[in-house]
Amino acid sequence: MKNIKTSVRSISKKITLHENLVGWGFVMPAFCGFLVFFLAPIVLGMFFSFTDASGLSIQTASFTGLSNYKKMFSDKYIITSLKNNFLYAALFTPLTLVAALFFATILNRVTYGRKFFRMSFFLPYITSMVSVAVVWKLIFNPVNGPVNTMLTSMGINNVPKWLLSSDWALFTIVIISVWKYFGYYMLILLAGIQMIPEDLYEAASIDGANGLYKYVRITLPMLSPTIFLCVIMLIINSFQVFDLVNILTEGGPGMATNVLVYRIYIEGFSHANIGYASAISYFLFLIILVITLIQFFAQKYWVHY
Repeated sequence: MKNIKTSVRSISKKITLHENLVGWGFVMPAFCGFLVFFLAPIVLGMFFSFTDASGLSIQTASFTGLSNYKKMFSDKYIITSLKNNFLYAALFTPLTLVAALFFATILNRVTYGRKFFRMSFFLPYITSMVSVAVVWKLIFNPVNGPVNTMLTSMGINNVPKWLLSSDWALFTIVIISVWKYFGYYMLILLAGIQMIPEDLYEAASIDGANGLYKYVRITLPMLSPTIFLCVIMLIINSFQVFDLVNILTEGGPGMATNVLVYRIYIEGFSHANIGYASAISYFLFLIILVITLIQFFAQKYWVHY
């Protein structure tokens, strides 16, 4: 009897070991990718932010303490980039959210062709950023672009120069970004609207509530957790804008569209200031973290669960 129990335990241990090895075999490729492409850059970036690492001389980098972080607060490029980033976030976040909520509300009421319109609005999100940038650069061409051609035909003489104007360049990038991203958030909000129980609307109708009252008193409060998620994602996305700036304006004209991620790229790859670029990266991370924490603390005043 003891021999049988011992054999069963031995076989059980072998099976468990085999299952563990198989499990680790499936996990290890993703885990190695996480270590090499995610965790290692984070740790190295934190280390380099306290050094004067530059270009290929990383091995000879010396520890400089907080000098890189102190330098940022007197660097006019960083200050301008920070202002541009906050302005971009202040425009991009509400405009994208309003557009997404507007079209999600309309699509929720549409019965014919809903799949077609849903696909059409989502298509820009999965389109290559380079393709989007090239097409919109032609659309906003100040000489013969369709936008200025239409404005001129309407009798407007002083048409904007859009991407070539320091006053309009950032706003133009905001317009393009809203067009590209609102379809994604529209689908999230549409799913949230469709999860609201119909019983609430029926009860409100019995009490004599009109459509606007039901939207304000039922739809928006019940949708507030989804809106909260979208706001967090939009703000994080707004502080990571890079592709459009790099392709369309390269931070110009002047410093009009210079944002923090583009500044990190310039310092790290163009100027080879690896230490300084790493410090800016962690400064950007701190900004996003603080804004996100503020939103989580403030959600109790407007998010209804």
